Amino acid sequence: MAELKFVVHEHKASRHHYDFRLEVEGVLRSWAVPKGPSMNPSDKRLAVMVPDHPLEYGDYEGIIPEGNYGAGPVVIWDAGTYQPEEDDPAQALGKGKLSFVLRGKKLKGAFALARFKGPEGKEWLLMKKRDAHADAWWKLKSELTAKRIQQLREKKPPCDSA
Repeated sequence: MAELKFVVHEHKASRHHYDFRLEVEGVLRSWAVPKGPSMNPSDKRLAVMVPDHPLEYGDYEGIIPEGNYGAGPVVIWDAGTYQPEEDDPAQALGKGKLSFVLRGKKLKGAFALARFKGPEGKEWLLMKKRDAHADAWWKLKSELTAKRIQQLREKKPPCDSA
């Protein structure tokens, strides 16, 4: 199976959070992760499924204008490729669990997403599996610094057709 894209956007909208996105069936399946991803296997991160985004959104950085959904600065916190452990990642997500290996700049190694509220539930857990990349002392570092925000320009994301 070919490697697929993943991206993590750091987003300061009404609340600061991270959007974890996996390429599945030609779109970016997306989860809002309030505390951000972790390389520590002891951290189980809430990941709330949000609407899919087009693949082009994976390259988006900018400031979503006021009055638009998700208004505020967005930067790529991490990106790379991933290899699903299942043959059909869409089917695995439909069943409520997907295991995969990330190859990013910050996130590396084995992870899993597991739904924990029924077949229609939007609440998932994003978990780092124990492997050679696991780091019990890992701390999340924001990329949305004041200097970085000043470098961004206001532009609508590719999924905003309005």
